[in-house]
Amino acid sequence: MRTAAFSAGHSCVDVYQGAVAALVPFLVSDRAYGYATASGIVLAASLLSSVVQPLFGALTDRWPMPWLIPLATAAAGLGVALVGLDAGYPATLAAVALSGLGVAAYHPAAARLVRTRGGPGHGAMSWFALGGNIGFACAPLLVVAALALPGTAGWWLMALPAAVGVFLNRPPSGRGSREEPATAPAPSRQPRDDWRAFLRLSLVVVVRSVVFIGLSTFISLYVRERGGGPTAGAVALFALFAGSAGGTLLGGRLAARWGRVTTVHRSYAAAVPAIAGVLFLPLPLVYACSALAAAALYVPFSLQVTLGQDYLPTRMGTASGVTLGLTVSVGGLASPLIGAAADAASLRTALLPLAVLPLLAWALARRLPEPAAP
Repeated sequence: MRTAAFSAGHSCVDVYQGAVAALVPFLVSDRAYGYATASGIVLAASLLSSVVQPLFGALTDRWPMPWLIPLATAAAGLGVALVGLDAGYPATLAAVALSGLGVAAYHPAAARLVRTRGGPGHGAMSWFALGGNIGFACAPLLVVAALALPGTAGWWLMALPAAVGVFLNRPPSGRGSREEPATAPAPSRQPRDDWRAFLRLSLVVVVRSVVFIGLSTFISLYVRERGGGPTAGAVALFALFAGSAGGTLLGGRLAARWGRVTTVHRSYAAAVPAIAGVLFLPLPLVYACSALAAAALYVPFSLQVTLGQDYLPTRMGTASGVTLGLTVSVGGLASPLIGAAADAASLRTALLPLAVLPLLAWALARRLPEPAAP
């Protein structure tokens, strides 16, 4: 399997998830959007995804659709590029929603392909998730570089990763291109789905999503409010996204020592002081705390995907659509509430619940069973 190519292709898709959050300060300053209005852009990218991503997962369980992966990649990039037309707020929402639809279509199909052809462990999934984290981390740099160009040239520069991703995510061809391994032995009995454990895991994913997307949406604005300039805000967002890449790699190593479930709930406990540091420590330390918070929140990232797939072994696409896709989309639903609280009080006050929510994820994850890998 082309694990490296699909990991790089995942970077080319998830750069657009990070780009939406990185565009929020620009929309506030250059288009005079309020906090709640600007966070509605994040909602537009997330709402459609939250509704249709499990549907795409169910469809890939029924019909393999490898052609959907490059098509979705193109839609993700085109939507963000169209934001530059500045045809009004409704048109901006529609453009970002198109990008969100592309992201929604991509993740279940790609994650299912990686797991079914990458072996029973979570090594291939860790590298696949790492690719997405790298895309997230590069998003602020891409946005800063693109907006520095005159006219609409920068906005079309944002479509370049999608063009590369379409090539990397092209369907496998030739012998051995089937999704399922040709030599996979027939199971001795039909595997059973553990819906109770999967629903509990889904709640953990929802809580994690609210925390991370809330941080990624507002941390740049928060740093600017505390005296940092636009560059400082971009650096804080980059530190947040870079920490996520390190956390993904660390997750696989810790899971080999402690097991997946233990690694997941210990990581959420570690996220609490790191997020508190972002909100209360002096500005230079915010960068380090941002990276640590992201690492703690991303250690469980790929582990939760493989846990969900092992809880639902007969519906791996559905499990991927929920655990991998809703990780981003549900958090976007909470962003306008955080923005409204920031407009009514202060941004720090609005972000305070994000330092407490990981305790809920920790309590839920402690009761998850450790499934045997298929």
